[in-house]
Amino acid sequence: MILKALKKNQPLTISYYENGLVQTFKGQVYNLNWIEQTLSLADENEEILSIRLSGIKEIY
Repeated sequence: MILKALKKNQPLTISYYENGLVQTFKGQVYNLNWIEQTLSLADENEEILSIRLSGIKEIY
């Protein structure tokens, strides 16, 4: 399910857990690191956020 959403080249909104709280971020996939198990997203201001794959709650 997650991989299908990441495959599309369009903006994503991701809900993820950080410090026990649910956060959301909207952006496009910047990098996917399988070794470190992280997903990096870039928003329209070119801010980059790295999220652990295990912390992702939902992608829409």
